[in-house]
Amino acid sequence: MTTAREHNDLKKNTWVGELGIEIVSAEPGRVVGQIEVRPDFLAPNGFIHAAVIVSMADSLCGSGTVEALPEGATGHTTIELKANLLGTARSGKIRCEATMVHSGRTTQVWDAAAVSEASGKTIALFRCTQLILYPAAK
Repeated sequence: MTTAREHNDLKKNTWVGELGIEIVSAEPGRVVGQIEVRPDFLAPNGFIHAAVIVSMADSLCGSGTVEALPEGATGHTTIELKANLLGTARSGKIRCEATMVHSGRTTQVWDAAAVSEASGKTIALFRCTQLILYPAAK
């Protein structure tokens, strides 16, 4: 099983890695991560940009998918996602927990909730479907 540290290492030198998402725990069916709100994450209105939250949630769900790939699978890709933005943050840490809802041979469905650590309020709910990839038939 991939450790949280290995997940963090896999993201180095990638766009998602540049966001500074830190996976703090990873276990089958559940991944928890956090991100520090930076000034460059803010939209012109002064609130964290939705794309930062969506990127973090999708990334954590993807890391969880890696943990749960069926035998013979070579990878995955997000094929659908939805986010409900319920609140916002201007500073501090955002903590996100991703949990597996469905694990099949061809798809996985994941939910994630992002919470502002300063307020304790849920600021986003997220759901995605991951397509499980296999080697091409010869």
